[in-house]
Amino acid sequence: MAPDADPGAPGAAITTALCGHWEHEPPCPVASHHTRAERSGDEVRLHILFATEPHLEERVRQDIDRALARGELRGPDGGTTRWRLRLSGPSEPSPREAEHLERLTRG
Repeated sequence: MAPDADPGAPGAAITTALCGHWEHEPPCPVASHHTRAERSGDEVRLHILFATEPHLEERVRQDIDRALARGELRGPDGGTTRWRLRLSGPSEPSPREAEHLERLTRG
């Protein structure tokens, strides 16, 4: 991702894939979720937490991967942010993320 690109764009792309648009009233119909981006130079690492019904988990993972693999999002200002997906996969949440995930399952 270019250094001046919006690091929130991939998260907005995920929200669009799961909810239809990045601006919506919670909760998301398919999966309550939260995305955090960490930038290091031209690389952005996303941490995506989501809570859904067990039978929807694979669909949600596929929707997230498709949104990220698309590699671009047109923002509200008409500009397009582009990125390249390098790696995607599940991981164990940190203790702080686990607390947030608990809140997602209640919401």
